[in-house]
Parts: sequence; C-alpha cells; structure tokens
Amino acid sequence: MTVDKSMFLQLYRKMFEIRRFEEMAVTLYQQGQIPGVLHPYIGEEAVAVGVCQTLQKTDYIVSNHRGHGHSIAKGVPPKFIMAELLAKETGICKGIGGSMHSTDTENGVLFSTAIVGGGVPIATGVALSLQYQGKSGVVACFFGDGATNTGSFHEGVNLAALWQLPVLFVCENNMYAISTRVDRSVAAKRIVDRANAYGIPGISVDGMDVLAVYDAASQAVERARKGSGPTLIECRTYRYKGHGAYDPGLGYRTKEEIQEWMSRDPIENLRRKLLQERLATENELKGIEIEVEKLIQDAVDFAQHSPPPAASKELLMKMVYA
Repeated sequence: MTVDKSMFLQLYRKMFEIRRFEEMAVTLYQQGQIPGVLHPYIGEEAVAVGVCQTLQKTDYIVSNHRGHGHSIAKGVPPKFIMAELLAKETGICKGIGGSMHSTDTENGVLFSTAIVGGGVPIATGVALSLQYQGKSGVVACFFGDGATNTGSFHEGVNLAALWQLPVLFVCENNMYAISTRVDRSVAAKRIVDRANAYGIPGISVDGMDVLAVYDAASQAVERARKGSGPTLIECRTYRYKGHGAYDPGLGYRTKEEIQEWMSRDPIENLRRKLLQERLATENELKGIEIEVEKLIQDAVDFAQHSPPPAASKELLMKMVYA
C-alpha cells in the first residue's frame, strides 16, 4: 500500500468532514429542524473514507439508511446533503428523499435505501450492467451486520460470485442491528466467513483504522477491475450514538463498552499518526479543521436559507416514471 502525504491529509479531511457534518445534523435534529428520522454515522467514518478513497468518480456506491458519510466520502458537497435533511428543494433529491434516500448520480451515489439488505441485489444489478457494457467501473455496496441475515444479501452475493461481477460488498459490522448484538443474531463466528459459501475472497479488517480499510478496499477494487469478481469486506467498527438520533444507545450497551470503542477513535488515531511520523504539523491539521468547520457551517446556512419544495402536480409527475 502506497500512501503519500497528500493522501494522508485527504483521508483526515474527509473523516473530519463527515464527523462534523453528522454532529451538526444531530444538533439540528434535536432542535426539530430535520423532519423524519436520522441515523448518525459518528464513529464509522474510516469505513466510508477508506473505501471511497480507492474509487474513481465514474465508480458507483450503493448506500443504506446510514448513508450521509458514504455520500460525503464519494464527493457529494455537504450543503446539498444538509439541504436534503432539512427538506429543501436545493437538496440532492429536491428535499423529497430525506435522510435515508439520498442519490447523486453525478458523483456516483446511485442508490440509498432504508430496507435492510435491499441495496445488495441493486449493487449486483449495477455491476452486471457495467460488465455487460464492457466498462471498467466497480460498485461498492455498504450495509450493516444485520443485512447479512437477509435473503437479499445471499441472493445478491451468490449471483455476483456466479457471474464474477465487479462489486465490493462492504459490511459495516458495528456490532448491533438496532439493539440486537451481532453474536445473538449471526450463527457464523465471523461475518466474513460467509464469503466461503460463495467462493469469493473475504477480508476482515479493523474498521476503526482508515489505512487498513483503504488497503483492503484497494485489493478488492483491483481484483474487480481485472474481472476477477466480488470481494466481501467486513469492517469491524462501532457507532457512538444509538441506532438513530432518537435512541440514547444505552440499555443494550454499557457505558464501558462505548468508551472502549471511543478510545480507538479513527480520526484521533490518524491525527496522532500524522503528528508522530511527521507527515503533518499541528498547524496543518488545525488549518484543515478550520476549513471544514466553515464548510459545514456554510452548508447549514445554505440549507436553512433554501426554500422548501413547491407542492405542485409538475413536481409530483417528475418524480414518477414508468
């Protein structure tokens, strides 16, 4: 794995950008400015950034209900995601999709779904399209540990393996499917072992280490581009907040467990590495953080000053197709 200084700084910037976006989104949700539900990505930033940093703009991602981080990592400007959360017409889905259904084809965010496991067969279909058209693109599909128990997961992975499709199946194993711990819902010792059933490589990595994720994703992307088929990547990570912003995240988790995972924070760990190995100075990192703070505040201002979508027959018909 070759990572130069500029790449290190880009990884740090993107993770910090996602963290501050999500923290701000939680605040706005608590103030009643965000309708519907919100599922924070805080703590899992290394997965989205590590994977998306290996992708090209012409590659695609398929996301899930916890997808803001994926979209930002893939290059969607935060202001358009924030506007979507606040249900404004300047949002990436014109304020109609909301938190769990963001799509931005220009940046390769093809689909996001609130249906657990629902993105897996979609990603397989997109990969089939790329293969059929003779394109070199790949698809990265993000889903949680709970999704690996659904029929759509097994059907999608089986077909992708059978047809050697260019897709990365990225399991963000944050240890809980809402409030059910993974060892109470998954019979396999490791989720990654399920790759064996389909004859594809399975890689299990520390999802709190952006470099480990980047390395695993790089291998999988290279394999997919060569026409060697899919890879299952299990990223062992943790969400600091509850399942949703409405969930305190306690009762089914202990404070000690949460603190233990937070001590392995992916952003702080990379920050220490950059300083210890003299890949960046304190001033350089502070400069990045100040820029990101302004970017997120500008995103909030943009969203708050944008108009809501106009209720019209034209808009309704535009969002329906046959």
